[in-house]
Parts: sequence; structure tokens; C-alpha cells
Amino acid sequence: MSITMIGLGPMGRAMVRAYLAAGHPVTVWNRTASRADELVEAGATRAATPAEAVAASPLVLLSLTHYGAMYEILGHVGDALAGKVIVNLSSDTPQASRDAAVWLAERGAELLVGGIMVPAEVVGTDGAYVFYSGPRSAFEAHEPTLRVIGRADHRGSDPALAQLFYQALVHVFVTTLAAFVQGAALLGTAGVTAREYAPLADELVQLARSSFAEAAGNIDAGDHPDEGASAQMMAVGVDHIAGAVAAAGQDVALPAAVKSLYDRMIAAGYGKDSWTRMIDVIRTRPA
Repeated sequence: MSITMIGLGPMGRAMVRAYLAAGHPVTVWNRTASRADELVEAGATRAATPAEAVAASPLVLLSLTHYGAMYEILGHVGDALAGKVIVNLSSDTPQASRDAAVWLAERGAELLVGGIMVPAEVVGTDGAYVFYSGPRSAFEAHEPTLRVIGRADHRGSDPALAQLFYQALVHVFVTTLAAFVQGAALLGTAGVTAREYAPLADELVQLARSSFAEAAGNIDAGDHPDEGASAQMMAVGVDHIAGAVAAAGQDVALPAAVKSLYDRMIAAGYGKDSWTRMIDVIRTRPA
């Protein structure tokens, strides 16, 4: 099947290369036309306009900064959208995905929302996977083509679901990275190298991962028994971390944010419950 790629940042270019390697005819368009040069040399076809790009293929992939860019680019293609399946792989809010589905439906197109869970250099390899949501029929019709860039994981018909899975998992990823850097900074005050610290941090992350299944059971059941990790106990530890970071003269924003969650748990009367009861304060935005 021929595909169109609109948006040729690092991720877009990686997807085009994967499709070309798999033998798919690929039409490309980007605001900065020169970004397509190497891809055209590799066999892609450069479209002169977004309308020409959309018209070229039944499956149109978007790799843009946000959903607002979709409206800027596709808002002037007229009837070219009719009958197309648009796969928006851009990151934005879940509601932005729902709004986009309505907007495209009004123009005769279907939206599949995608969330790519790997960096550009992994796209198209066995380690790549992508969350999708939107019409099941559209996904099944194009799943073999979508599979070229990574394992295709359809999560439901609600357009927001792929975005929700993407944001939830990236949140775990980026917060873990920030905590790792915070730890390196703190140990650095005593002359400990990040290289010495890294394997120890990796071991602790593996321990944290081992608690996910049990924690998920508690959260789903709404049952949070204290099994040696009560909110009160965890709060003491987090308070000490924040104190150590402050004493080192370093930025306390990250440990302070975690501390505020435990403080709110205790204030709500959850101090003797498991740390998983934190979900009840997270679900309610503080005043």
C-alpha cells in the first residue's frame, strides 16, 4: 500500500525510511521542503502541496508538533480528505484527539490516533511499538501497513485512549529520568560519580517495577492495606530526601512535589494506608 507522511522531523523521517525499506511507495510533504531531500533520493515522492500529499495515498500519517498543526496543514486541502484514514502520531491532550476525530469526520475522513513509544532510532525494529485508538475497522484494514513502524496495539474506539496510554507511560519514563538525575546531583556533592551510581539506581528501579502488579491490584480494588509501606512511613523518607537536596543547595522541586502528595494523604486521614492510596489525592486537583 502507498502511504503519505506529513511532517519530517526525526520521527517522521524514521518512519519514511522504514516504509521505503519495506517496499511501500511513500509520498512526503513538509513545510521546510529541504527536509525531504534525502528521502526523495532514497525513493520517496515529494508532494508540492498538502492537498497533493493527501490525495496520493489512502493512508496519511501525520508526525507533527501538536494537533494544532494538523488544522493548519489540512484545513485547506478541501475534498482531498474524503475517504482517507488519517493517522495522527502527534502528541497532545486526549481531548484534542477527540476533537480532531469530529473535525475529520465532518470532512469524510477517519482518524486513528497513534502514540509511538520508542525513540526515532528504534522505529521499524522489533523493539518498536505504537498505541492506536479510533475505529476498529480502520485499524484492522491498515494494521499490516502500520505494523511496519512497530507493533500495532489498538486500545479501543475512543480516540483519546492512545493518547492517554502514551501520556501515562511517558510520565513514568520522564519522571524516572528526572529522579535519576536528581540522585546523581545529590551524590555528586560527595564526589560520587554518576557512573558509580547508575547500576545501583538501575537495581532500585527493578525493585520498583516488581511492585507494580500488586499496587495495580490495590488500586483497582480500592483496597490499600499497610504492608510495610504506609503513607506516614513513606512521607518521612521523602521529607528526608527533600531536606538533603535543600541542604546541598540544589533544586527541590521534584522531591517537594512528591512530598506534597504524601502530605495531602496524611491530611486526608490516609496516613496508615498503603502508599497506593495516593491515587485518591491524585484524582482530585488541590485547591
